[in-house]
Amino acid sequence: MARKRYMQRFAKWHIWLGWLVGFPILMWMATGLFMAAKPIEEVRGNHLRIAQEEQPLVLPGSALASEDFPIKEMRAVMQDGRAVAILTGMDGSVRRVDMESGAALPALTANDARRIASEQIRGGDAVRSVTGFAADDVPFDFRRAMPVWQVALEDGTHVYVGRDSGQIEAVRTRWWRGFDFMWGLHIMDLQTREKTSHPILIIFAALGLIGALLGCILMFRKRKARVTSNG
Repeated sequence: MARKRYMQRFAKWHIWLGWLVGFPILMWMATGLFMAAKPIEEVRGNHLRIAQEEQPLVLPGSALASEDFPIKEMRAVMQDGRAVAILTGMDGSVRRVDMESGAALPALTANDARRIASEQIRGGDAVRSVTGFAADDVPFDFRRAMPVWQVALEDGTHVYVGRDSGQIEAVRTRWWRGFDFMWGLHIMDLQTREKTSHPILIIFAALGLIGALLGCILMFRKRKARVTSNG
């Protein structure tokens, strides 16, 4: 009898819990299906943009943005106490130039990357290894086509320092890599972990929405009391 009372109580709690979480689950499923229905590029209106021919940035009389090295973008930053221009060429290549003298600055060495991590990252002096990667062979947790130094710390953090930019381009903790894996599962894209709209995700989102909707409808059904006979 005691077991039966507990089971009835659990069933009652289950019904009330269903009322509490049923509608949020239905909302999550419906909004998830809506967001997965269209690629994010179309949501942002990128498909409406008319492609324009890129024009190089040329400053007459300037040694930074000259016709000899047509650039797409120029950023001015302070590095090691001096003004540095980070130039991105039309071909995507990056180089640094001292803004005062106009002299090109060399690419970072492994020791430079180690020093930057030590100065700009908490715990960055506990280095396990420093590894260089070419633009076409970067680790999966970086996923950007640019040459970098990976400074691996003892706690599992990966600090990525741009070889040509001289800056920290990304910091990947163990938690970030776990989050990235879960994100891939969430959007059902473990290969690139970037596609938020594809047939498999849309199909399962639709099935989940139907299941949640049916569950909410079933909570309105009337429960008939069982009739027990003594004979």
